Amino acid sequence: MIRGSSYKSIKGMCVLSINFYSQSDGDVPMRCTEMLRVVFALTIFVCGSLLGMAMPAGALQARTQVVMLGTGNPNPTPDQSGPATAIVVDQQVYLIDAGPGIVRRVEAARLKGIEPFNANSLNKVFLTHLHSDHTLGLPDLMFSPWVSGRTESISVYGPPGTKRMTNHLEEAWSEDIYMRLFGLEPRSSTEGYKASTHEIEGPGLIYSDELVRVYAIPVVHGSWPAAYGYKFETPDRVIVISGDAAPSPILFEACDGCDVLIHEVYSPVGLESRPPEWQRYHRSYHTSTVELAEMAQKSNPKLLVLYHQLLWGVPDNLTDEIEASGYFGRVVSARDLDIF
Repeated sequence: MIRGSSYKSIKGMCVLSINFYSQSDGDVPMRCTEMLRVVFALTIFVCGSLLGMAMPAGALQARTQVVMLGTGNPNPTPDQSGPATAIVVDQQVYLIDAGPGIVRRVEAARLKGIEPFNANSLNKVFLTHLHSDHTLGLPDLMFSPWVSGRTESISVYGPPGTKRMTNHLEEAWSEDIYMRLFGLEPRSSTEGYKASTHEIEGPGLIYSDELVRVYAIPVVHGSWPAAYGYKFETPDRVIVISGDAAPSPILFEACDGCDVLIHEVYSPVGLESRPPEWQRYHRSYHTSTVELAEMAQKSNPKLLVLYHQLLWGVPDNLTDEIEASGYFGRVVSARDLDIF
């Protein structure tokens, strides 16, 4: 990993190049030669590879992209939506979790250049667990794309209790559904708001199509009887996401050199400022920077992406704590709308 003054110098040049590329909407101005266009594209690729920087949507797209729709946690930070991630493979979209603000973040990503995002493509979501910060966007995901033209039901995968949740959401919005189907406004699809729910009973393959295989990985999340991380195998990448989890060896075994590991994390330094009962809670339910560094060292992901970061007053970047704990692989602190 590049470190120190060399890292800062290269990162500065990379930021200038990426900003230039992004502001030109993926195109270099006419005055630049074709060779210069190639140089800019290669610069962006090298920067992303060496530094783990998020790349603009138009830059050397792989078949598989990871879009961080929401990187927040239960605290209502205004610049972070609730936990939600999209894995985009060709024209297909696979969502993980549905934190508050998910549909508007999808639209922001579409405007940023993720073309597959549209009402009909928001038709699959995999819930890691049923905590409110991971599911408050579920009614948004069920109903907003329907209003915008989705014609088929959304497939919802999650732990036991998910079916009860989706049934109650349909009941809670029954007046809205009735008016949109039988009121004066143009009639919506009779299927687009419905949830086709699949409750996950244990580990293993839970979904597959011609582009992905999705595996549920049981993780430890305090007293929840069932919580899952997921492993996505696509034509060109392997991606593992933790959801909320205390250190769970089976998750890191599933990574084992994966292309991208997306993992929650908290600062043990910041945790010291919390009351004793909250310290006990977070140590049981979540993963510290020290623990994540140790586990990542063993699983060796090509890129470690931090999200759902709990800081409690420490600087808004836990990559330094990860490095100080002995992990020197590529690691980035994700922000909403980052693309990897």
